[in-house]
Amino acid sequence: MLAANLVSKLQMPIVNANAQNWTLEEVNQRRMRAQGTFLADEVVWLDNRPRPVNPEGEAAPAGFYVMMPLKLEGGQILWVNRGWAPRNGLDRTALPPIKTPGGVVSVEGVVFANPGKVYEFASSNQGPLSKPRIQQNLILEQEAQSHGWTQSPYILREAQAGQADGLVREWAPLTTGVDRHYAYAFQWFALAVCAFLFWLITGLRQYRKLSGSIGE
Repeated sequence: MLAANLVSKLQMPIVNANAQNWTLEEVNQRRMRAQGTFLADEVVWLDNRPRPVNPEGEAAPAGFYVMMPLKLEGGQILWVNRGWAPRNGLDRTALPPIKTPGGVVSVEGVVFANPGKVYEFASSNQGPLSKPRIQQNLILEQEAQSHGWTQSPYILREAQAGQADGLVREWAPLTTGVDRHYAYAFQWFALAVCAFLFWLITGLRQYRKLSGSIGE
Protein backbone atom coordinates (compact mmCIF):
# COMPACT_ATOMS: atom_id res chain seq x y z
CA MET A 1 0.00 0.00 0.00
CA LEU A 2 2.78 2.44 0.95
CA ALA A 3 4.83 1.54 -2.12
CA ALA A 4 1.81 2.10 -4.36
CA ASN A 5 1.26 5.48 -2.71
CA LEU A 6 4.84 6.52 -3.46
CA VAL A 7 4.49 5.50 -7.10
CA SER A 8 1.20 7.38 -7.43
CA LYS A 9 2.80 10.56 -6.07
CA LEU A 10 5.60 10.38 -8.62
CA GLN A 11 3.02 10.05 -11.38
CA MET A 12 1.21 13.23 -10.32
CA PRO A 13 1.79 16.48 -12.27
CA ILE A 14 5.07 18.19 -11.47
CA VAL A 15 4.81 20.98 -8.89
CA ASN A 16 6.15 24.48 -9.51
CA ALA A 17 8.11 25.65 -6.46
CA ASN A 18 7.82 29.27 -7.58
CA ALA A 19 4.03 29.21 -7.82
CA GLN A 20 3.33 29.43 -4.07
CA ASN A 21 4.69 28.61 -0.63
CA TRP A 22 3.94 24.89 -0.54
CA THR A 23 3.77 22.94 2.72
CA LEU A 24 5.59 19.66 3.20
CA GLU A 25 2.28 17.79 3.37
CA GLU A 26 1.26 19.16 -0.03
CA VAL A 27 4.42 18.22 -1.93
CA ASN A 28 6.19 15.48 0.04
CA GLN A 29 7.69 12.85 -2.33
CA ARG A 30 6.27 14.61 -5.37
CA ARG A 31 8.20 15.82 -8.38
CA MET A 32 9.04 19.53 -8.31
CA ARG A 33 10.60 22.12 -10.59
CA ALA A 34 12.24 25.25 -9.17
CA GLN A 35 13.83 28.31 -10.74
CA GLY A 36 16.37 30.38 -8.88
CA THR A 37 20.03 31.09 -8.21
CA PHE A 38 22.37 28.78 -6.31
CA LEU A 39 24.13 30.30 -3.28
CA ALA A 40 27.37 28.40 -3.76
CA ASP A 41 29.11 30.06 -0.78
CA GLU A 42 26.55 28.51 1.59
CA VAL A 43 27.07 24.90 0.49
CA VAL A 44 26.97 22.18 3.17
CA TRP A 45 28.85 18.90 2.67
CA LEU A 46 26.99 16.08 4.43
CA ASP A 47 29.60 13.48 5.36
CA ASN A 48 29.44 9.68 5.63
CA ARG A 49 26.95 9.20 2.81
CA PRO A 50 27.36 6.06 0.68
CA ARG A 51 27.15 6.33 -3.08
CA PRO A 52 23.42 6.01 -3.97
CA VAL A 53 23.78 3.25 -6.57
CA ASN A 54 26.87 1.08 -6.71
CA PRO A 55 27.82 -1.88 -8.94
CA GLU A 56 26.47 -5.11 -7.49
CA GLY A 57 28.92 -6.92 -5.25
CA GLU A 58 31.06 -3.87 -4.52
CA ALA A 59 31.11 -1.94 -1.26
CA ALA A 60 29.55 1.51 -1.58
CA PRO A 61 32.28 4.15 -1.13
CA ALA A 62 31.75 6.92 1.40
CA GLY A 63 31.24 10.46 0.23
CA PHE A 64 29.19 13.61 0.60
CA TYR A 65 25.71 14.82 -0.20
CA VAL A 66 26.18 18.32 -1.59
CA MET A 67 23.46 20.48 -0.07
CA MET A 68 23.15 23.95 -1.59
CA PRO A 69 20.52 26.64 -1.04
CA LEU A 70 18.65 27.83 -4.11
CA LYS A 71 17.27 31.36 -3.89
CA LEU A 72 13.96 31.29 -5.72
CA GLU A 73 12.92 34.17 -7.91
CA GLY A 74 10.53 35.29 -5.18
CA GLY A 75 13.32 35.40 -2.58
CA GLN A 76 12.51 32.22 -0.65
CA ILE A 77 15.27 29.68 -0.03
CA LEU A 78 14.94 26.05 -1.10
CA TRP A 79 17.68 23.61 -0.07
CA VAL A 80 18.70 21.32 -2.93
CA ASN A 81 20.50 18.00 -2.63
CA ARG A 82 22.54 18.42 -5.79
CA GLY A 83 23.99 14.91 -5.67
CA TRP A 84 26.74 12.70 -4.28
CA ALA A 85 30.47 13.44 -4.46
CA PRO A 86 33.36 11.14 -3.46
CA ARG A 87 35.44 11.74 -0.34
CA ASN A 88 39.22 11.79 -0.12
CA GLY A 89 40.12 8.74 1.99
CA LEU A 90 43.26 10.38 3.36
CA ASP A 91 42.05 13.93 3.96
CA ARG A 92 38.41 14.52 4.85
CA THR A 93 38.72 18.25 4.22
CA ALA A 94 40.13 17.83 0.69
CA LEU A 95 36.80 18.40 -1.02
CA PRO A 96 36.22 17.19 -4.59
CA PRO A 97 35.83 19.81 -7.32
CA ILE A 98 32.25 20.43 -8.39
CA LYS A 99 30.75 22.92 -10.81
CA THR A 100 27.88 25.24 -9.94
CA PRO A 101 25.99 27.03 -12.71
CA GLY A 102 25.72 30.78 -12.35
CA GLY A 103 22.64 32.90 -12.91
CA VAL A 104 19.07 31.67 -12.90
CA VAL A 105 18.77 27.90 -13.29
CA SER A 106 15.90 25.41 -13.47
CA VAL A 107 16.18 22.42 -11.14
CA GLU A 108 13.97 19.33 -11.17
CA GLY A 109 13.77 16.59 -8.59
CA VAL A 110 11.74 14.96 -5.83
CA VAL A 111 10.70 16.58 -2.55
CA PHE A 112 11.70 15.09 0.81
CA ALA A 113 11.39 16.22 4.41
CA ASN A 114 15.18 16.09 4.81
CA PRO A 115 18.23 14.61 3.05
CA GLY A 116 18.34 11.65 5.45
CA LYS A 117 19.91 11.53 8.88
CA VAL A 118 22.93 9.67 10.24
CA TYR A 119 24.19 9.20 13.79
CA GLU A 120 26.29 12.08 15.04
CA PHE A 121 27.94 13.33 18.20
CA ALA A 122 26.48 16.50 19.68
CA SER A 123 29.46 18.63 18.65
CA SER A 124 29.98 17.22 15.15
CA ASN A 125 28.10 19.95 13.27
CA GLN A 126 29.93 23.17 12.55
CA GLY A 127 28.42 26.61 12.74
CA PRO A 128 27.22 28.45 9.62
CA LEU A 129 30.31 30.70 9.71
CA SER A 130 32.75 27.78 9.57
CA LYS A 131 33.96 27.11 6.04
CA PRO A 132 33.94 24.64 4.51
CA ARG A 133 30.87 23.31 6.27
CA ILE A 134 31.43 19.57 6.60
CA GLN A 135 28.85 18.01 8.90
CA GLN A 136 26.72 14.95 9.47
CA ASN A 137 23.19 16.32 9.16
CA LEU A 138 21.28 19.33 7.90
CA ILE A 139 18.58 20.70 10.21
CA LEU A 140 16.33 23.03 8.24
CA GLU A 141 15.00 24.92 11.25
CA GLN A 142 18.52 25.78 12.42
CA GLU A 143 19.51 26.96 8.96
CA ALA A 144 16.53 29.30 8.74
CA GLN A 145 17.27 30.75 12.20
CA SER A 146 21.01 31.18 11.72
CA HIS A 147 20.69 32.82 8.29
CA GLY A 148 17.52 34.75 9.03
CA TRP A 149 15.93 33.93 5.70
CA THR A 150 12.52 32.63 4.61
CA GLN A 151 12.91 28.96 3.77
CA SER A 152 10.87 26.07 2.39
CA PRO A 153 10.14 23.35 5.00
CA TYR A 154 11.57 20.58 2.81
CA ILE A 155 14.48 19.81 0.49
CA LEU A 156 14.55 19.04 -3.22
CA ARG A 157 16.65 16.06 -4.31
CA GLU A 158 17.85 16.91 -7.80
CA ALA A 159 17.18 14.18 -10.35
CA GLN A 160 18.61 15.65 -13.54
CA ALA A 161 21.36 13.39 -14.91
CA GLY A 162 24.00 13.90 -17.57
CA GLN A 163 25.40 17.16 -16.21
CA ALA A 164 29.18 17.59 -16.20
CA ASP A 165 29.34 19.01 -12.69
CA GLY A 166 31.24 16.23 -10.86
CA LEU A 167 28.16 14.93 -9.02
CA VAL A 168 26.41 11.55 -9.06
CA ARG A 169 22.63 11.54 -9.18
CA GLU A 170 21.88 7.87 -9.84
CA TRP A 171 19.43 7.62 -6.96
CA ALA A 172 18.07 4.28 -5.79
CA PRO A 173 14.35 3.69 -6.49
CA LEU A 174 11.97 4.94 -3.84
CA THR A 175 10.72 2.25 -1.44
CA THR A 176 8.72 2.17 1.73
CA GLY A 177 11.95 2.13 3.75
CA VAL A 178 11.11 -1.14 5.51
CA ASP A 179 14.36 -2.83 4.46
CA ARG A 180 16.36 0.10 5.75
CA HIS A 181 14.57 0.01 9.10
CA TYR A 182 15.31 -3.70 9.42
CA ALA A 183 18.97 -3.02 8.68
CA TYR A 184 19.10 -0.29 11.33
CA ALA A 185 17.38 -2.56 13.86
CA PHE A 186 19.88 -5.36 13.19
CA GLN A 187 22.77 -2.93 13.53
CA TRP A 188 21.62 -1.66 16.91
CA PHE A 189 20.86 -5.19 18.09
CA ALA A 190 24.38 -6.29 17.12
CA LEU A 191 25.88 -3.32 18.98
CA ALA A 192 23.80 -4.15 22.05
CA VAL A 193 24.99 -7.77 21.99
CA CYS A 194 28.63 -6.69 21.67
CA ALA A 195 28.23 -4.27 24.58
CA PHE A 196 26.65 -6.98 26.73
CA LEU A 197 29.42 -9.48 25.92
CA PHE A 198 32.08 -6.87 26.71
CA TRP A 199 30.41 -6.14 30.06
CA LEU A 200 30.06 -9.85 30.85
CA ILE A 201 33.66 -10.79 29.95
CA THR A 202 35.09 -7.79 31.79
CA GLY A 203 32.99 -8.59 34.86
CA LEU A 204 34.10 -12.24 34.87
CA ARG A 205 37.75 -11.25 34.64
CA GLN A 206 37.43 -8.83 37.52
CA TYR A 207 35.57 -11.46 39.55
CA ARG A 208 38.32 -14.03 38.96
CA LYS A 209 41.04 -11.55 39.91
CA LEU A 210 39.14 -10.62 43.05
CA SER A 211 38.53 -14.28 43.97
CA GLY A 212 42.20 -15.07 43.42
CA SER A 213 43.37 -12.24 45.65
CA ILE A 214 40.99 -13.31 48.44
CA GLY A 215 42.18 -16.95 48.17
CA GLU A 216 45.78 -15.88 48.68
